Amino acid sequence: MLIGKFKKWRVEENRVPSACGLSGFINTSKKLIGGEVILDSMSVMKERGNGLGAGFAGYGIYPEYSDFYAFHIMFEDESGKRTFEDIFCEKMEVACGEEIPTRSNPNITDPPLLWRYFAFPRANVLSEAGLDADDFVVRLVMKINTDVPGTFVFSSGKNMGVFKAVGFPEDVGDFFRIDEYKAYTWIGHARFPTNTPGWWGGAHPFNILDWSVVHNGEISSYGINKRYLEMFGYECTLLTDTEVMAYLFDLLIRRHHLPLEVACKVVAAPFWKDIDHSDPEKQEFYRSLRMTYSSALVNGPFAVIVGFSQGMFGLNDRIKLRPLCAAAHGDVVYIASEEAAIRQICPRPEKVWAPKAGEPVIARLKGGA
Repeated sequence: MLIGKFKKWRVEENRVPSACGLSGFINTSKKLIGGEVILDSMSVMKERGNGLGAGFAGYGIYPEYSDFYAFHIMFEDESGKRTFEDIFCEKMEVACGEEIPTRSNPNITDPPLLWRYFAFPRANVLSEAGLDADDFVVRLVMKINTDVPGTFVFSSGKNMGVFKAVGFPEDVGDFFRIDEYKAYTWIGHARFPTNTPGWWGGAHPFNILDWSVVHNGEISSYGINKRYLEMFGYECTLLTDTEVMAYLFDLLIRRHHLPLEVACKVVAAPFWKDIDHSDPEKQEFYRSLRMTYSSALVNGPFAVIVGFSQGMFGLNDRIKLRPLCAAAHGDVVYIASEEAAIRQICPRPEKVWAPKAGEPVIARLKGGA
């Protein structure tokens, strides 16, 4: 298990009722936008963070390696790196392996070794495993995070990457040189932890394949969600409740082939009383959905922004106990904790609205919200 693997990266946490800053935007025509824009958006939500964690995810940042899985790895020491590479190179064809570029920042201290590998599963390994490439990568990520000492895969999608650390967003962005990347989708997070420790791996976003999640709130159903995911081979080892969100969307949408809108109705399911008062056709559908996926229902206050290769969406819990705002201007859709974070980078949006409880805001490439 991961517990105890990264003791030197953990910091003393402050427990607070709620906060966390979220911001994300997508250019649905796939035009690339510099990382300085997401940094600017996060800059107005300073009070929503406390320096215990922040991070970003960008989509479209690795066009030269777009067909390869981009693994971002944290290593506690060279020993863990050697063990990882022995396993990784046996199973993956590696096109490139290099340190993740960083710059010195006085507020980012004692970082782990940060490397990225662009790779694809070897054909003979996939054949022996009887898995497709995505399932194989998920299984490999779980094995590394669970079994390899001092090693953590914090990003594993194609043509995208997660960058996160202990610190405030402006410092984390400066450290990882976010301003030097361009992406068609950016999501960002400032962390004010409630019931989980602040440490490098526990910062947001949380990622598996191309699913990346930033979250404000607390998942009180973490235990049952975790046990449910373990039935399908997912290992929740990162000492935070948000991890289950990334795995749930991967399971429901990629593996179970549920439409995104339906997956959101699993995670933020309608109350039974609301189902009972809906029309008969909807009653049957939602009753079946709730019974089939009862263990995938996420309870507790939450607002999430989720990035994936074909779009971005935001979702509140079914009571809307955490703030979430959306806006649109031209080809760009914005979602954030506060309207100020949107107006900082889009002063006069064509449309601004507050999503209803349990109703997702979905923006897809080559389409609108």
